[in-house]
Amino acid sequence: MSASPLAESDPSTDPLARERSHLHASRAALRAMREDVQSLDIRDVTANWVNAAVLQAQMDERIKALADLAGTPLFFGRLDYLHPVGADRAEGAEGERFYIGRRHVHDADGDPMVIDWRAPVSQPFYRASRKDPQDVGLRRRFGYTGGDLSAYEDENLTDPTESAHTSRLLQAEIERPRVGPMRDIVATIQPEQDEIVRGGLAGSVCVQGGPGTGKTAVGLHRVAYLLYAHRERLARTGTLVIGPNRSFLQYIEQVLPALGELSVAQATVDDLVTKDVEVRGTDEAPAAVLKGDARMAEVLRRAIRSHVTPPTEPVVVVRGSRRWRVPAYEVAEMVTELLARDMRYGAAHEALPQRIAHSVLVRMEEAGEAPDDRVQNAVARNPAVKAAVKAIWPAVDPAKLVLRLLSDADFLGAHAEGLFDEDEQRTILWTKPARSVKSVKWSAADAVLIDEARDLVSRTQSLGLVVLDEAQDLSPMQYRAVGRRCSTGSVTVLGDLAQGTTPWSTASWAQALAHLGKPDAVVEELTAGFRVPREVIAYASRLLPAISPGLAPVESVRESPGSLTVTEVAGDALDAAVVAACEESLHREGSIGLIAADARIPALAGALTAAGHAYLSPGEETSAESRLTLVPASLAKGLEYDYVVLDEPAAVVDGEPDGRTGLRRLYVALTRAVSGLAVVHAAPLPEALTA
Repeated sequence: MSASPLAESDPSTDPLARERSHLHASRAALRAMREDVQSLDIRDVTANWVNAAVLQAQMDERIKALADLAGTPLFFGRLDYLHPVGADRAEGAEGERFYIGRRHVHDADGDPMVIDWRAPVSQPFYRASRKDPQDVGLRRRFGYTGGDLSAYEDENLTDPTESAHTSRLLQAEIERPRVGPMRDIVATIQPEQDEIVRGGLAGSVCVQGGPGTGKTAVGLHRVAYLLYAHRERLARTGTLVIGPNRSFLQYIEQVLPALGELSVAQATVDDLVTKDVEVRGTDEAPAAVLKGDARMAEVLRRAIRSHVTPPTEPVVVVRGSRRWRVPAYEVAEMVTELLARDMRYGAAHEALPQRIAHSVLVRMEEAGEAPDDRVQNAVARNPAVKAAVKAIWPAVDPAKLVLRLLSDADFLGAHAEGLFDEDEQRTILWTKPARSVKSVKWSAADAVLIDEARDLVSRTQSLGLVVLDEAQDLSPMQYRAVGRRCSTGSVTVLGDLAQGTTPWSTASWAQALAHLGKPDAVVEELTAGFRVPREVIAYASRLLPAISPGLAPVESVRESPGSLTVTEVAGDALDAAVVAACEESLHREGSIGLIAADARIPALAGALTAAGHAYLSPGEETSAESRLTLVPASLAKGLEYDYVVLDEPAAVVDGEPDGRTGLRRLYVALTRAVSGLAVVHAAPLPEALTA
């Protein structure tokens, strides 16, 4: 492996200068591509204002996608093939040398200057090895300083005299200080990650990955790859990224735009289920666990179907001078058949009047009349038919149904029989029932129940691709809510069982995937850590036997001696010691996260302010006001900082309703650091951490 340092020399003789020249020419070509789109006059190609508006929106999106982002390298690698590569594999390119970057760039003649990392010809950049060079003679990585190409590093895959080494540029890119939102890992994707990224759209996949294994980045890059490979299909069916909270979504929101993908929606599970529900209340943990139990789906199904009442009277339709009679037993057979088909309640409600009307038409034909479809529709709207349907199969309001279940003990008992015992039913019921839907202080768990009921009435629209991150924290009913939104599409599930910090967090991915409706999804495990230093992850992994027995610890590839310090202080000196640790971290380059139990946040905020230190809240990391973020432990999941100061681990554990959940919350907090972790405590450390 050879490397070239920063140098200023003649492009005709110096390889680095030639690469800089290619970068300069590629940037000029990208500007030209953007200017070509900007110069188009849509008036020449559109016939009306509707088409013009649609085309203008598409052009605006294309212009944004062709932006040359400041500080973002246009290409990060080069492949020199031993033999010519077919044009169909190279986006129209012919030849043996390809520059690999975040997006495709071509010159005025249409010849590619940079190949999109998602193209088939780019795949060997991530997967080629000495054992399997994939016809690649040389793989070159580029290093950048402040956006300028400053170095390159070569790997001769077919040279038997060259020994394998860890790429210094690759290592430097992984360890580059993190300030602001999450960035892409397109230049550092590893072979095992690339296999997941490039997996097909038809199958669903679950990625179990410990801290620092890159599972979130893998999921986002998988979205970008699938949009590249199946753009037209996903443009029709839609793509959605689901995260645990708004802070997390703000942290990751720049990754896909950096890869040229601007139209991917992002949401939390709460965003999905609170479309028509205002959440103003909270549940005690026992009630929330039971409301999130999968058994509630059957309770709701029973409750909705209980509104169906078998007919006891015939339906008599008067048309002109004729009366047409459909016997009660025949209508009852229609109802039984619709129930047996297990249709959506609302769909069956719409089908029943048509079934009755069809029976009337049969009688008309038998009497010698010749009715058509218009007559059937008219009969279906007949007052007698409408009245019968209203009595037999009345419309159901999902929110009113859930309100009755949670406030009427008899109604709940009738439909929870054999599913929930009496103690569980009392736990679910409200102590003070609300008078109306508008006065209810719905909880987040209630909103999920309403979403389930809404789907039982009318089918939820399915998307083509859903990515679900931090999935281990969802309840079975939340999994069902997500599964409804990808019932005909695929899902990429990302999570870590050891980081489950809700009372209802899943015990296994098999259970989670069953609730999602994707029991056949492939489960992949990432065990190589690229973010958390070895010393830090080894310290945090002491908790694994207590929080997730049998789960393999992450094996970090990063050695960083001195990356962990644990300091014990007197109780009255804790705040000052934490501030001092933050000040020491601020002398280093990069972002700093001060993570503490939620109850400790006000005291630490006051201590930082008194010491003259500005700080941010999670989600505000793009601000230039400070590099220090004060992070409640409940919001730390999924975030990362170059240096982390962890305040009082025992308080983090005690802030949760039970010890196991508290230790999992602590495991999350301990693994947010990229370069260094300073633990400051006054109370004794949890026994599991000192074992």
